[in-house]
Amino acid sequence: MSNAATNVPPRILVAMSGGVDSSVAALRLQQQGHAIVGAYMKNWINEDNVIGECPWQQDIEDARAVCDRLGIEFRVVNLMREYRERIVQYLLDGYAHGQTPNPDVMCNREIKFGVFRAWARDHGFSAVATGHYARRVEVPAPSPTPGAPAGAGPAATPTCQLWEGADKNKDQSYFLALLNQEQLRDALFPIGDLPKPELRRLAREAGLPTADKKDSQGICFIGEVKMADFLRAYVPDAPGPILRATDGKELGQHRGLHFYTIGQRRGIGVPSNTNHEAYVVVGKRAADRALLVAFDHPDAPGLFQSEVRVHSLSWIGTPLTTPGALEARVRYRDPRVPIEFIPEGGGTARVRFRDPQRGLATGQILALYAGEQLLGGGIYV
Repeated sequence: MSNAATNVPPRILVAMSGGVDSSVAALRLQQQGHAIVGAYMKNWINEDNVIGECPWQQDIEDARAVCDRLGIEFRVVNLMREYRERIVQYLLDGYAHGQTPNPDVMCNREIKFGVFRAWARDHGFSAVATGHYARRVEVPAPSPTPGAPAGAGPAATPTCQLWEGADKNKDQSYFLALLNQEQLRDALFPIGDLPKPELRRLAREAGLPTADKKDSQGICFIGEVKMADFLRAYVPDAPGPILRATDGKELGQHRGLHFYTIGQRRGIGVPSNTNHEAYVVVGKRAADRALLVAFDHPDAPGLFQSEVRVHSLSWIGTPLTTPGALEARVRYRDPRVPIEFIPEGGGTARVRFRDPQRGLATGQILALYAGEQLLGGGIYV
């Protein structure tokens, strides 16, 4: 982003969620001498009365209180239409087709660093900062070729890399796996080098109203709403049989495949056997709306996979076009695991795991790494 006024220092727009992480992100930028403005993205207000807590009003007041404490301007940016079109519809379409979408990853790509970033650029801001636990590393552009005339050719642009947050218990790089280089150049992550206890300490020392506020665990900018309740409000029930995958025996009925995901154990509605062995979801068959389950053993059919395909590959830097060894995170809380990455062209690739992985579901995000550096990601076929 470039500032339209040449004599005005660049301004940074801080995405204020009303939580302590974004509050300290603003605090640190201010302490570093940056000109900042806080903004709450008003994406969802639970106007359809979905069961659950949607604390957007309290979040706005908390974000405003932090900005008042810091003595900075506060704005509310209404992105409700874009959020419903790009995130809520993506979420509902995915579940309706038997997939397991990730609204948090898409919210970062489409909203925070999509329409919110565009709004920031249009209003003269040089960058967007968030409270993500991730580190943005700027790699200097190569030096000019010796002997080349001064000013020959366009100036080389530095490359931005994205690394895991220093606090491995809080690292959120996974949720940024579908960002591209252009988006990352305009992004700042001021708390990526902090452990959470230190962040809380800084917030208390600065007297921030959110210093002891509990971390949100809800859907991105929707709130503490159970996914099943959210889906029940928007996706019609589509009952079908619950079948044992090993022999096809019917064990019961379900209300809709969209309420389940591969690897799920709780809430299936089928009791354990006499040996107290629990059932786990191992497959979903759209043709007859059958939910396939098996006992939760390592040899349960379909529960573990050694190879998957991914589509819609997105790269932060230069795309990988040749096979090679990488690491991948199959879910947010899972550790990085060794893989063989085999590009197929057209934004697709095969991924072979050194060790079989449990419960991989169509529509989930696979994040690709080289050590702590996030390279990009794709979506399970």
